[in-house]
Amino acid sequence: MDLGIQGKNALVMASSSGLGLACATALAKEGVNVWINARNAQRLQAAAAAIRQLADGRVVPVVADITSEADRRRVFAEVPEIDILVTNNEGPQPGGMDQWDHDAWVGAFEKNMIPHALFIRNYVGGMCERRFGRIVNITSAMVKSPRVHQSLSSAARTALTAFSKGLSLDVAADNVTINNLLPERIDTPRQQAMAERLMRLEGIGYDEARRRIADSIAARRFGTPEEFASACAYLCSVQAGFISGQNLQIDGGSYHGIV
Repeated sequence: MDLGIQGKNALVMASSSGLGLACATALAKEGVNVWINARNAQRLQAAAAAIRQLADGRVVPVVADITSEADRRRVFAEVPEIDILVTNNEGPQPGGMDQWDHDAWVGAFEKNMIPHALFIRNYVGGMCERRFGRIVNITSAMVKSPRVHQSLSSAARTALTAFSKGLSLDVAADNVTINNLLPERIDTPRQQAMAERLMRLEGIGYDEARRRIADSIAARRFGTPEEFASACAYLCSVQAGFISGQNLQIDGGSYHGIV
């Protein structure tokens, strides 16, 4: 399927690895010019090189810490106009209430809600003026299925979801869509860290930890970054112009609810 976005310009936040890198790669394969972002210049250059081997779209690395106001301004100056925005950042570490002081809660919002809202604010006006825009937030299954050990993640990302839903109603008439992708158990470095946490908690080996995590998914396997990124690319397509304000779960059929 031709997604109709060849030649469009996209910015993918936090995209030197994991889901961000997968989404940037999928868009570049569609002929989109992609600006990728991370704090580590070496990792970012390696990611850009990897994408260029697989795709024809232009790939431009932008080194920046999206939690820094000065760095955000620099990104906005270097990338003044885009058609597609994919917001992303690494999630907070799981833990417990006794570990989460004031700074932990503020830090979660400064990583997983506030930068995303500020990037959306910066770019959505231009999208509306040009009458094309696609915004995809990478959030978490914890938005709809919260677990106490992931409360930092679910709180910040649910706030982003609420903000995005409200805004989506205002910009839909300008052919700008805002949707959220909710991953669970996609096989990225994040899942390695989760397996290592389970090893410590349960006193088991890595393979057993991976097996237990995979068995918690209805599909009885991890999802692939490519599966996740294909959903992202579709939501950025011309064909997805009538889909907005939605939460699409990429979770192997594991969500127990109806809506």
